[in-house]
Amino acid sequence: ENIRLSQNNIVDPENRYKQIFKIQVELPEDISEKDREGILRSIDRCTVKKVVQTGPEFQIEVVENIDEDAQALLMGAPEGSSTYIEGKDLPLEQTIANMSGILADLGMKIEIASWRNIVPHVWSLHIRDAASPMCFTNGKGATKESALCSALGEFIERLSCNFFYNDQFLGEEIANSEFVHYPNEKWFKPGPNDELPEGILDEHCLAIYNPEGELGGSNLIDTNSGREDRGIVSLPFVRQSDGETVYFPSNLIENLFLSNGMSAGNTLVEAQVQCLSEIFERAVKREILEQELTLPDVPQEVLAKYPNIVEGINALEAQGFPVLVKDASMGGQFPVMCVTLMNPRTGGVFASFGAHPSFEVALERSLTELLQGRSFEGFNDLPLPTFNSQTVSEPNNFVEHFIDSFGVVSWRFFSAKPDFEFSEWDFSGSNEEEANTLFGIFEQLGAEVYMAVHEDLGAPVCRILVPGYSEVYPIEDLIWDNTNKALDYREDILNLHRLDNDQLTDLVERLEESQMDDHTDIITLIGIEFDENTVWGQLTILELKLLVYLALGRHEEALDCVQMFLQYNDNTVERGLFYQAVNAVLEIELDDELALDDYLPNFKRMFGEATMEAVVGSVDGSVRFHGLTPTNMQLEGLDRHQRLIESYKKLHAARAAKAGIARM
Repeated sequence: ENIRLSQNNIVDPENRYKQIFKIQVELPEDISEKDREGILRSIDRCTVKKVVQTGPEFQIEVVENIDEDAQALLMGAPEGSSTYIEGKDLPLEQTIANMSGILADLGMKIEIASWRNIVPHVWSLHIRDAASPMCFTNGKGATKESALCSALGEFIERLSCNFFYNDQFLGEEIANSEFVHYPNEKWFKPGPNDELPEGILDEHCLAIYNPEGELGGSNLIDTNSGREDRGIVSLPFVRQSDGETVYFPSNLIENLFLSNGMSAGNTLVEAQVQCLSEIFERAVKREILEQELTLPDVPQEVLAKYPNIVEGINALEAQGFPVLVKDASMGGQFPVMCVTLMNPRTGGVFASFGAHPSFEVALERSLTELLQGRSFEGFNDLPLPTFNSQTVSEPNNFVEHFIDSFGVVSWRFFSAKPDFEFSEWDFSGSNEEEANTLFGIFEQLGAEVYMAVHEDLGAPVCRILVPGYSEVYPIEDLIWDNTNKALDYREDILNLHRLDNDQLTDLVERLEESQMDDHTDIITLIGIEFDENTVWGQLTILELKLLVYLALGRHEEALDCVQMFLQYNDNTVERGLFYQAVNAVLEIELDDELALDDYLPNFKRMFGEATMEAVVGSVDGSVRFHGLTPTNMQLEGLDRHQRLIESYKKLHAARAAKAGIARM
């Protein structure tokens, strides 16, 4: 008893078959030295090392507390090595050590899940929190060290900006804490008729987000806490034009901006350059794709100045993928480049954009983004180009481009007649000069820029919002597709097994009246990370309505739902067979000329005794919500979501300690 094990696989990025399996053991203090030695020897005997003597290396160590012993360095670096790259204020090795140390101090054990290096000078990797794998990031770079810096930086930026917990319920303990997101948050109560309260946003933002006066205070209650009684939780941002503090509702940020405009750095100005570059990259990409603009090619003599990039492109073309290298600066206005890959085997295309004040860095980022986490086989799934302007300009197409660049591209993008002249632009300088230049471009555009700085975890992180320019989702989503619709359903769904018939009727009627897509999964609807291998994890609005109708004995509505489910079912085979049997039994129940007893013997032979017992029970009401294990608002039994909350509590505790706030 009280013996805990933890395993961390350390993968050599240059040889994925070369691994160290580091096994940590937490042993009780009161056992004898002889027993300790015996336990360690037994663990060693059980390792695959005894089977594959020349294979992976196993390291076994005793630690006092596994949770506290989060390993600092993910990758060993030669002592004294200092690799500087353009745009970074510290050598890569120091950045890796600093950022790994920050995560270790938080008690987070980061593991490298995969490396990729399919062409020269292009590396990418995937890292995640071993205790909460939903917290993960990808990194990319021209070397394995720069890719690891990229992944660690993205991990810290997403922690600092709470992005890993976007749309998620943070649990009742956090919701009832002195602060939910940050110690400097403020809460504003809507007016008696749901008016927006004084103190949130400014006139510039209100003109963008509430032009017709339709936005209500209830639209801005945050999903994470669900504390409608406390009001609208809002976060301070500094308006860059005059230094005034403006409070942005957390709900507005998570609904519209996703991860756009957040960055960590060795210094604040380094983070600002990365952050501003990213905003330009997404906005320029959107304008080019939605307006179906044609970009000029980068001349070969210019490309030749960057031999490492050319080598990577040539390696792609040697695999049969034509590559187009484009200047996306729109005539030298913006620091953006584009690398586009075509797949003649499938007809698919992939346009990858990158931005930085340095022409070379922007070009490198376009190429590394193209290959981040991807294999050659992955290029067989690229979307096909189209001349249909509506498809290209549809808002969800940009969301697809934002998430993984797998959106649709117009054929007009490939015209030989560009809409701009090629510009060998250069906005480079020191990080401070580059940040000033990028802020200056926004000033020329007449845009207001708002920035929040988070340094409570030990690394400078900035989050920048440019209202009307850097949103990912349509502004109308605040009213028509807000994530806080979760608050209308979360408590009832988590308490499903405790609802009486009147409450179930109310729930299913609200679901019907909502006009939400029946195929929306419940994970997304209520912000709970169910295990995807469970019935809860696969549950959709349609299946939930079906189960409620069965529980209420409303067989006609249940039959309509089950037939739709079977027609569009992408659930498990087992679940599909269960509903196939439900469909048959319901049809018998609704036909006065049929009797279930006449069919039950062969149904049992077809579907099995256990399944038919559940089916008949579901139809006669003796079995309710088959396959859904009972839970509640305390998230009982929901281990995956509990681990996500435990991850957030580490952040919350660090912020509380920094602010001198005692935890509950």
